Amino acid sequence: MAASFDYIIVGAGSAGCTLANRLSADPGVRVLLIEAGGWDRHPLLKLPLGWGRVLLRRMYDWGYDTEPEPEMAGRRIEVTRGKVVGGSSSINAMAYVRGHRADYDRWASRGLPAWSYDKVLPYFRRQESWEGGASDYRGGDGPMAIRRARYEDPLVDAYLAAAADAGYPFNDDYNGASQDGFARMQFTIRDGRRESAATAYLHPVLTRDNLTVQVNALVNRIVFDGLRAVGAEYTQNGERRLVEAEREVILCAGTINSPQLLMLSGIGDPAVLARHDIAVKAPLRGVGRNLQDHLAALLIYNRRDESPLLRHMRADRLAFAAAAGLLFGKGFATELPGGITAFVKSSEGEAIPDIQLLFIAGSLAAHPYLLPFSKPFADSFACRVVLLRPESRGTITLASTNPQAHPHIRLGLLSVDADWRKLASGIGIFRNLARSPRLSAHIAGEIGLIATASTDDELKDYVGRTAVTAHHPCGTCRMGPPGDPDAVVDSDLRVYGVEKLRIVDASVFPDLVGGNINAPVIMIAEKAADAIRASAGKERQ
Repeated sequence: MAASFDYIIVGAGSAGCTLANRLSADPGVRVLLIEAGGWDRHPLLKLPLGWGRVLLRRMYDWGYDTEPEPEMAGRRIEVTRGKVVGGSSSINAMAYVRGHRADYDRWASRGLPAWSYDKVLPYFRRQESWEGGASDYRGGDGPMAIRRARYEDPLVDAYLAAAADAGYPFNDDYNGASQDGFARMQFTIRDGRRESAATAYLHPVLTRDNLTVQVNALVNRIVFDGLRAVGAEYTQNGERRLVEAEREVILCAGTINSPQLLMLSGIGDPAVLARHDIAVKAPLRGVGRNLQDHLAALLIYNRRDESPLLRHMRADRLAFAAAAGLLFGKGFATELPGGITAFVKSSEGEAIPDIQLLFIAGSLAAHPYLLPFSKPFADSFACRVVLLRPESRGTITLASTNPQAHPHIRLGLLSVDADWRKLASGIGIFRNLARSPRLSAHIAGEIGLIATASTDDELKDYVGRTAVTAHHPCGTCRMGPPGDPDAVVDSDLRVYGVEKLRIVDASVFPDLVGGNINAPVIMIAEKAADAIRASAGKERQ
């Protein structure tokens, strides 16, 4: 006999961990959380400084890459997604950004009034334990610990001074009343260690008798009785298992996996499903469409003075710093090198910032070294220039009916010329700042082909050969009002055409927000938890 639960949550990422906490708070509700990856126990997942190695080695990652991208010199672009408890919040750069208030008012204006800024603000505040305490904009006692960057480096101070000289304001809190300007980055860090959705929401409630977590378990399909979702089939340790959901199945599998699982279960564009001989359960042509991500152009500079990162990456010093971070939550390993970001406009005609600058005050090739046995890495620093609201769109399509097969991912980066023009302007903003006299003591010169790029074509060629994503994919199961032919879920995130099935993750974004997306995903899950509880309450009446 299959095990039975009230709610089955597929995916223990940011949304899944949040929902597992909120729904299991009712002791009369039985919740099952299914995760394809394992537990988040590795020390590198705890130390903020360990992020670089986790990313570059693609640890705890699904291993996704795009199909060859035409505007990216035909390259396959890596699409890192967390495959571990906590999902991408366990492997990301810990940046805490809500986006601009206008993003949510834009969603509301497109037939989704429940998603206006005023309506979502309480859910941002609910998740936060902000170091500055509660205010009209910030939450002070939520599960997720958030603080400003504390990284110390004269280069960081010089860049802030150069920005002020250029007329850019300093913003003490870009998640408050206004987003514009240069600011200290806000990070999800608690007591010197990474704060993921798992550490904030899931680990504190694992002792609840009504919450079950299954790891290393890949969901193969959603099980239906007619048009009602009644369970899920998953594979664990080589065995297929079936579980029943008496109330709802909730997909929190992410922008890539949620549409893949829908299509494997017969929900999607009939023409796409027909190619794989999948019977149509609900004809929703929007499944897998509307894929978008933030493109990040990389600018790298040789450093004239010695960086703190170079100094601290000497193996003996690094070992001491790692121990201090893990044991006491103090020291160099509890920070990311950089600590500033900026939200600026590519042109005066833009109503809100459309470019984000992500500053990295150390070499992207940093590694431990020990003289005289190995040489230190070349000292440098970098900036990722991020296009915030691209018009370019891509798709997720099935490659196979095998749930273990990676789907085809086509991001379509820079496929719309307007995206390139805005990105080029953003690159120019940072290059102009680099020429400031404030930075002459720190910059030895640009690195790579961009140093000699003088024409638009040369700059575009450089970007095509080097740009990556900022790892913020969204939109492949977007929400929309009834009658929207490409909407996959309604305003309460219920999948159109079937019953008792919701999607709660970044795939439901109508379009991209202006910044990193972990905070918005948790906001969506907090809001969805209220909607799910309200729905259950109505059924009991």
